[in-house]
Amino acid sequence: MLLPSDLQVDATRLQCEIDELATCSSTPGPGVTRILFTPTDLAGRAYVKGLMTDAGLSIHEDPAGNIVGRWNGSLGERERVGTGSHCDAIPHAGRYDGTVGVLGGIAAVRALRAVGFEPKRSIDIIMFTSEEPTRFGIGCSGSRLLSGTMTPQQVARLVDEQGISFDQARQSAGYAGCLEDVPLSPGEYSHFVELHVEQGPVLERDAVQIGVVTAIAAPASFLVTFKGKGGHAGTVLMPDRQDALIPAAELICHAEMLARSSGSDDTVATVGKMEVHPGAINSIPRNVTISFDVRDTNRAIRDRIVSELKVTASALAEERGLELHIEEINADPPEAAQSEVITIIEAVCESQGLTHQRMVSRAYHDALFMARIAPMGMIFVPSRGGISHRPDEFTSSQEMANGVRVLAEVLAKLSSS
Repeated sequence: MLLPSDLQVDATRLQCEIDELATCSSTPGPGVTRILFTPTDLAGRAYVKGLMTDAGLSIHEDPAGNIVGRWNGSLGERERVGTGSHCDAIPHAGRYDGTVGVLGGIAAVRALRAVGFEPKRSIDIIMFTSEEPTRFGIGCSGSRLLSGTMTPQQVARLVDEQGISFDQARQSAGYAGCLEDVPLSPGEYSHFVELHVEQGPVLERDAVQIGVVTAIAAPASFLVTFKGKGGHAGTVLMPDRQDALIPAAELICHAEMLARSSGSDDTVATVGKMEVHPGAINSIPRNVTISFDVRDTNRAIRDRIVSELKVTASALAEERGLELHIEEINADPPEAAQSEVITIIEAVCESQGLTHQRMVSRAYHDALFMARIAPMGMIFVPSRGGISHRPDEFTSSQEMANGVRVLAEVLAKLSSS
């Protein structure tokens, strides 16, 4: 019988592996830049596969670049439990986002092997392709494809800023084969549990060691373009202007107001990109495109805000005689963690003497899409200062080890049933 006291995680080794993976970066440290299917991404993939092999895992790679390290159980490959995360990183990011879930999953296997545990269900450690939207404009392309959330044709047609398609990029990186072979069937995984850094301030602020995720918020993302007439900044008088930037600015402020007054603590609205044409200090903006990312764990609230923003955009364009174009990017539904998985994670925390609390994930993760095909859960460990997607992102080795010990025992329980 597996006892919590038996499980030992080498926190120093895990930290060294996190640090070594961080050297696979196209920009100097301490930040990490690891963009999908670039040489540094391929170097990171090779390093992770080496760790999987050292842990006694068999490696499976699909045509989309998802990497699976499998610990075969006595029931065979058809009965599986999944865990994992991603290792790609946005420009000048930190070294813990995603990687803790992949390298931590491998460390969990090492800890279980060390105490002689033998799974009935096979245990898969998955390194998902492109959780970050950096290269192709949409996140979680690997788990979207695995779960059937996007079709192979939709994924293949994604194009980066250089005009290179996902299909071209993955084949150039050595991932051949048909994307039609990637999607999984419901039931292939009995459960999926993802370990991740919180990326927020709650656990550190409340001095809690483990976060037990109850739901994952999901974004509705879209682009709004106002088209005016522009002109010389000095010669076109104010009553005659069709400035495309003014309504864009008003819409941004309106988004903040809607998010603040939604009635939900989980509502957030962000404009992260703005393109102003022609972009000269002495020229009236002719065309302006702004991006919107609206999230909540409550889909009705999120969708109401999106609808109100589109209605307001239309009114602002009409008021100033501008053309309006709205381009949808995605509108994924939020997902709830399965109650059974939540209960198991909490019981494991109790058995290991770790403080814990329930919380929502306001960032989305691959678990959001894996929930479409398997009961899902997530384990959070603290992030210092709530900082993420920055070079100073930090989670201590002991905090990571706590999460790995919880993950290891949860995987043991799920793979034994």
